[in-house]
This record gives sequence, structure tokens and C-alpha cells, in this order.
Amino acid sequence: MTTTTKRAPRAEGQWAVDGTAPLNPNEVFKAADDGLHVRKRIEEIYAKQGFDSIPSDDLHGRMRWWGLYTQRRQGIDGSRTAELTPDQLSDRYFMMRVRLDGGALSTEQIRTLAGISRDFARGTADITDRQNLQFHWITVESVPEIWRRLEDAGMQTIEACGDTPRVILGSPVAGISADEIIDPTPVIAEIVERFIGDESLSNLPRKFKSAITGHPSLDVVHEINDISLVGVVHPELGAGYDLWAGGGLSVAPRLAQRLGAFVTAEQAADVWHAEIRLFRDYGYRRLRNRARLKFLLADWGPQRFREVLENEYLGYRLADGPEPGPSSLPADHIGVHPQKDGLNYVGFAPTVGRVSEDILEALADAADSVGARRIRFTPHQKLLVLDVPPERTDELIASFEKLGLRANPSPFRRATLACTGIEYCKLAFVETKSTAAAVIDTLEQRLADVSLDRPISLHINGCPNSCARIQTADIGLKGQLQKNPDGTEEFAFQVHLGGGLASVDREDAGLGRTVRGLKVTSANMPDYVERVTRSYLAGRKPDETFADWAHRADDEELR
Repeated sequence: MTTTTKRAPRAEGQWAVDGTAPLNPNEVFKAADDGLHVRKRIEEIYAKQGFDSIPSDDLHGRMRWWGLYTQRRQGIDGSRTAELTPDQLSDRYFMMRVRLDGGALSTEQIRTLAGISRDFARGTADITDRQNLQFHWITVESVPEIWRRLEDAGMQTIEACGDTPRVILGSPVAGISADEIIDPTPVIAEIVERFIGDESLSNLPRKFKSAITGHPSLDVVHEINDISLVGVVHPELGAGYDLWAGGGLSVAPRLAQRLGAFVTAEQAADVWHAEIRLFRDYGYRRLRNRARLKFLLADWGPQRFREVLENEYLGYRLADGPEPGPSSLPADHIGVHPQKDGLNYVGFAPTVGRVSEDILEALADAADSVGARRIRFTPHQKLLVLDVPPERTDELIASFEKLGLRANPSPFRRATLACTGIEYCKLAFVETKSTAAAVIDTLEQRLADVSLDRPISLHINGCPNSCARIQTADIGLKGQLQKNPDGTEEFAFQVHLGGGLASVDREDAGLGRTVRGLKVTSANMPDYVERVTRSYLAGRKPDETFADWAHRADDEELR
């Protein structure tokens, strides 16, 4: 009789279980030297000796801890994206990401960003869907001066990228909205002050994304973050937060789950600290593609996750609490809205987040001219101007209209997102920003005869990583290189339909569906979006959303 020996489960690289020995090259370079330490070398060596003095582990690794990625070398098309090494794909210039927790800025800070764009970034500036601002064409020689200007103005790039606690998304209307349940500003400030730049939290399995809102519009895409605190009112404890964990998209999308725990404002920073330490110690580190928190939560389940969080890291049990109500207002805050102090805030839509040195400078001037000195970026690539006197609101809107920033945009200009794309990103297969802008212009003309009672969101991504959240859009387009039946290759977009996060139109978040064999090219994208939009309008039931229609429609209606 033969016996079989049961193979022991393979170690996942969890520090609390398997020890801290590094199990892949990324873990090796992180163990060798903390990413935060690279700043000194940038200032003292690389900025003086130039690009060629930067070793690979710093160039393609640790410099991310300070918001720096090499950008894509110009002239390399998408057919070579998957073939070339990082060194072959990289230009001698950097994308620099400015960390803007809560997206909050003053007009003077906007001017600082405009000056950096003008002097060091060839006029580039993009508002991201993480409330950051990104520059391109940055040389390593210019980095110390950029840091000096940013820090003098109260901004920073620390941990804007890398396996770190990334920027904290915050409600763009925090502290001003008359509808607000609780103001998250103090919690965001406390987390940044206590924990950002802490070396005990700067070697995580992968990135850690946070979102905090107290607004009933659910305006921080809480379902796709590693940790989210969502404003609710407890029947006994008053206003506080509902705790969510384990969301994330990319090639293995998973929506966050409620832990059923109520967090008071006083507990919030400590709860955040507890969860990120749990991720540091129990997150999977063996395989990079399984290292996000969502995989741990999927394996453990929310009950065990909460128990470990409370017993091992907090040291006390959190109260059970209510879930957030359905969204009562649009989450993008576009248009004119009253503040609780009698002033207005006004939401504007740049085209897919793309701005420039000239636009930044002019918008600061226009806001200042009406006495409004606070700006906020949103998780939807939009911007708000706060504290606008009601009698000067029309004046501000007219000034911004000249800059291409609209407070009453068309439905597609309002609801289209695009990632960086092949213009600068080393992972991309296709162009996104200019493609999206051209599609918007075309659709505004072709669909001028139809009335959309709600925007149809269109998200365009240059690769499978879903920086533009394709699985949670009404129409999500994922760029890829596809092989045709005759053996030739072409760039095309895979289509995802009917996704969406909790909004005024739907109570529950959901991922989109794909239609087998459906691909669209950049050239026929306007035709397809027009066709599927008209199909929806012709076939929907009364008050039916695009997402609901897309999930019940047959494949032919969606082609």
C-alpha cells in the first residue's frame, strides 16, 4: 500500500506567518534599503551627476517612493510594450506625481504648480482620478528645486507612488457642504501628520489606497479602495464612519466589503493605522499580482479580517454600525451648489483632467478675482472652486469657460475619464487622452439631437491595469494589442458595459460585463459609443439606467 504525503501550502510571504525573507526581486530591493532613503541620493548624487548615475533599483524602484516614474520613451509603439525591458521603454525624463491629500489647494499653491509646469515640465499638468497632479518631462537635475518649491508652498511628493500609503482621497466638499454628515478634514490631516513618511509603514506588500468622505453623495469611490471611511450616523454614538476594506480593480477587480464596524472621528486615524499594519504583516508578498489587500480579504472574509484588526492591532472592539444610505446627490459636484455659509462652490470639468501651465495660472487668477482662494481636485478628474460669492458666480463661470473648463458640460464631457496612455506610460498599448478628447467632440455633435437625463460614463484605459476604472463605468474601454484572424495585429479596445459605483442612480456598486468578441478601434470608437447610446435610449424601460439596461440587453443590442 502506498502512502502520499500532503504537500505543505506554499508560503505567501506574509511577514507575520512566514518571516521577512524576501521572496521576489521587488522584496529584495525593498529589504536592502528603504525607498524613503533615496531622496538623499537624488539630491546629493543623481541631480548633480545626471541620469546615467542612477542605478536600476533606484531608477525603477525606490524613486517611486518620492513620486517619480520614468516616462515612456517617445516613438515606441504599443506593439513593443510587452517585449521591451524597463530600461528599453524608459526615457531619460520622469513623470512626477504631487501628492494632494483630499485634493485641497489654495490659489497660491495652484500658482506654484503652474510655475513648476512652466519651468520644468514643458507646460504639462494632468489632474488624476486620485486627486493628484502629474507633471511630465521632469529631469533628475530639476527635482531638488521642484521639491523646494513644493514644500515651501505646503505640498509634497512623498509616497505618491510605490508600495506605500498613497494619497488619501477626501470629499472635495469637506467642511463646506450643507448636506455633509461629518467633516473628514481633521482625520485626513491627522493621518498625514502622524503616518505619512513613517518608515515602519513604507515597505508594504503593494500600494495601499485610502478614501474618506462624510458626504451623502459617496464622492470618493469608496468601493475600490483598500480602506474607506464613509460618513454615517450611529443611533447612539452620532456621526462617524462606516468601515470598508479590500477594494481594487486592475486585472482582478474586487469591490470593497463592509466590515460592519462603526468608527468614531476620534478612532479613525488609529483604525487606519491598524489596518495598514495588518496589511504590512499579513499581506501576500510572494507574487506581486496577489499582493494587494483585496486578495487577503477574499481569503479571510470580512469577519476574520475584522477580528484580527480588533484583537491584534486595535486592542478593542469597534461598535457595530449602520451602512451608508444610497447616494442622494451626484458625486462629481459639477455645477453651482450652495455652501453652508451662504457662499457657492462651483464644479468644473476639464477634458479628461488635462490642464496646463497656462490654464492653472489663469484659473488661479480668475478665482482670486472673485475672492475665491480655495480649489479642490476630485476623484473624477474634475476641479471645484470654493467660497464663490453668489453675485459673482456667473462671472467666474464665464472666465473658466474661456479656459475650456465648463460648469455645465455636455454629458460625455462631464462623465469621461482617461488614463495617461501611451503618450507617457510604459505599460500602455494605446493613446487615451487625445482619443478621449476627440470622441467627446464628435459625440457632442452627433448626439446633439438626443436628451440624456443622466450622463453615461465613458472610461478609457491604455492597458489592463484600470487606472481609469473601466470596470466601474457605463462604457469602459481597455486598450490592448489584438491579433486578427489573418494573423495581423492591431490596437483595439475591449468593451466593458454596465459597471458603476453607488450613485444617485444606483444603490449598489457593480462591475461591468464584456460582450464576447466585441472590440473597437480608436477610429470607430465614436461610431460605437453613438450606436450603443442610441440603442440604450431606444430599448430602455422608463427610468432605467444604462447599467441596468446593459446587464439585461442581449449581445446584439450591445454591439
